Amino acid sequence: MERIWLKQYPPGVPADIEPTQYASLVDLLEESFAKFADRKAFICMDKSISYRDLDQMSLALAAYLQGRGLKPGARVALMMPNVLQYPVATAAVLRAGYAVVNVNPLYTPRELEHQLRDSGAEAIIVLENFAHTVEQVIAKTEVKHVIVGSMGDLLGFKGVIVNLVVRRVKKMVPAWSLTGAVSFNDAVSAGRSLPFNKPKRSADDVAFLQYTGGTTGVSKGATLLHRNIVANVLQNDAWLQPALAAPPHVDQLMVVCALPLYHIFALTACYLLAVRAGGCNLLIPNPRDIPGFIKELAKYQVNSFPAVNTLYNGLMHHPDFKKLDFSKLKISNGGGMAVQRPVAEQWKAVTGCFIAEGYGLSETSPTLTCNPATASEFSGSIGIPVPSTYISIRDDDGNEVPIGQPGEICAKGPQVMSGYWNRPEETAKVMTADGYFRTGDIGVMDATGYTKIVDRKKDMILVSGFNVYPNEVEEVIAGHPGVLECAVIGIPDSRSGEAVKAFVVRKDPNLTSEELVKFCQEQLTGYKVPKHVEFRTDLPKTNVGKILRRQLRDEKKAEAA
Repeated sequence: MERIWLKQYPPGVPADIEPTQYASLVDLLEESFAKFADRKAFICMDKSISYRDLDQMSLALAAYLQGRGLKPGARVALMMPNVLQYPVATAAVLRAGYAVVNVNPLYTPRELEHQLRDSGAEAIIVLENFAHTVEQVIAKTEVKHVIVGSMGDLLGFKGVIVNLVVRRVKKMVPAWSLTGAVSFNDAVSAGRSLPFNKPKRSADDVAFLQYTGGTTGVSKGATLLHRNIVANVLQNDAWLQPALAAPPHVDQLMVVCALPLYHIFALTACYLLAVRAGGCNLLIPNPRDIPGFIKELAKYQVNSFPAVNTLYNGLMHHPDFKKLDFSKLKISNGGGMAVQRPVAEQWKAVTGCFIAEGYGLSETSPTLTCNPATASEFSGSIGIPVPSTYISIRDDDGNEVPIGQPGEICAKGPQVMSGYWNRPEETAKVMTADGYFRTGDIGVMDATGYTKIVDRKKDMILVSGFNVYPNEVEEVIAGHPGVLECAVIGIPDSRSGEAVKAFVVRKDPNLTSEELVKFCQEQLTGYKVPKHVEFRTDLPKTNVGKILRRQLRDEKKAEAA
């Protein structure tokens, strides 16, 4: 379609970017390592590492990984929260010629086993707090090499104190045993004396496998190539330039990185975007600790604050938040879930900076659309397509609908994945004949090119920015011996946007909701566990016996009204 949205672009934002200026994401990283060597790159718990540190440590770790005999293109899993080891490990895996498999550290053994087996990962770098999970499944996977980090790694003398507190006082590290595991610091140290063979890389090499759910209930790896990630970094960089160039001047961009780096939003909008700009990421390992988070924010004047609606809202409900100095805050980007108008308006009142809401998916690296970073008011929309991106609103037959009419949001651009890892049939389902990616979201585009999401075509539930797929939750619930049948939907939740609700027909009349929730907690990450359980004598079905989730959603909407 015609790019009607280009007329809305702020001055200085190009219609298109040129992703081929970098042969790979590694070239982009290494350019910044050299250009900004003396600057701080990441800060965590008062300890910083410079771009030079990041360069040297990642190169040493890359040499160590190569020394394990992994072949080019091998997959290496990373299972860590926001700690200093994460950016080092990511750069190391990419520089060694391998692909990063990002893993949620809170995964249960069942979830971890699937992701490791599906990706074919041969190595994993994990924080010791989660090593016990790896221990339970490693024998069922292809993982042969394990590197284990601790909270105190890279923190110097303070690390000794941190490890003491974490291990012995708070007892946050369950006992684990992994034969042949090597410590993170030992791997880096050993790698310094090993040869590094710089691999030949292509823009079409796999950089990341970002796992996302699916209609089948099986988590799939969105295959993101080097060119996909490079393109989205450059798209976001171009989009933010008007806001970054506006006063007040800052010597170095300071980005709040409270979103988990294993999530595509933080990976691109925090880590990689800041590195491209020579900025510094303030890593927040546990953003749920709001008082601790605010104490960290008080130490720095931050300039960029990507977050989800629930995080913005949670911060503002703490009395100390209003005491912070936001005079240098230039950009607040909301994504992952819908930004609520009251939250956006309160954030503006407190910080002086509007939340520019954007939209994207793991399959799109992630950014597809965004409101201008210089916007002075909340639009309630997901904005307009970023440079080199085409959005088309289509009906079920793939035909473009008239402006103002609802349809499925379809997207095309250099940031769109190459497909799902080893799943050509699933890939075919989401790609149109003319190369557009079907997002599964229903939207309406107005005459200026701004789009609003009005519904989801898929049954996906969005909890605090994380995708929850009903089939996966239903499969776990159905595994309980006291359950006859079940259905799962998302319902509105004031804190998380949506919450998981399960409708259950009991086989065992004595089954309780507490028992069922506990059963789910053993097999599902916390945000996937049903927050609400409703027992019924039957569930609505089609004439062929398929459970009608939409009817259950409609019932709940009617009750709420």
